[in-house]
Amino acid sequence: MTLEHRAAIEAVLMVVDEPVTDVALATALETTVEDVREDLAALADEYTADGRGFTLRHVGGGWRFYSRAEHAEVVERFLIDGQQARLTQASLETLAVIAYRQPISRSRVSAVRGVNVDGVVRTLTTRGLIREVGTDNDSGAVLYGTTDYFLERMGLNSAAELPPIAPYLPEADAIDEIAQEGRA
Repeated sequence: MTLEHRAAIEAVLMVVDEPVTDVALATALETTVEDVREDLAALADEYTADGRGFTLRHVGGGWRFYSRAEHAEVVERFLIDGQQARLTQASLETLAVIAYRQPISRSRVSAVRGVNVDGVVRTLTTRGLIREVGTDNDSGAVLYGTTDYFLERMGLNSAAELPPIAPYLPEADAIDEIAQEGRA
């Protein structure tokens, strides 16, 4: 493809808040998806070969610029500047349970964690990391799952790419038993 198209792709990627699909880029450039994919791959390779401080990655169903992992400490200091923007331990634990067992109700998350998670679920929802994904057919409870923003922040394309720690969580039947005991 042309340098002009690659420059146009870079211009679009500089202004997006979330990953942009190759289809959307092809539409904007009035070219084929295949040409855009070739350009994206060439740009990503170029940034890596040049040792740039950023990388172009396909995450969350689209493409976006990210700072390189080796510069994370500097970027974190710059952005946070001493403020606590991190999730609490309770939030991280709740988010992990939801990520690995989604879709899951609050009562099941509470059963796994052994504490009430209502406030934490509200916080995670407000931060855009989880969302309501339906209701349980039997109980009518709201079910939660992770969002595209969560996947983007984790650098994943889908929840299937999460590291394999799910075997360490209780099975769904055990969670149901604990939840039933809590209601009795």
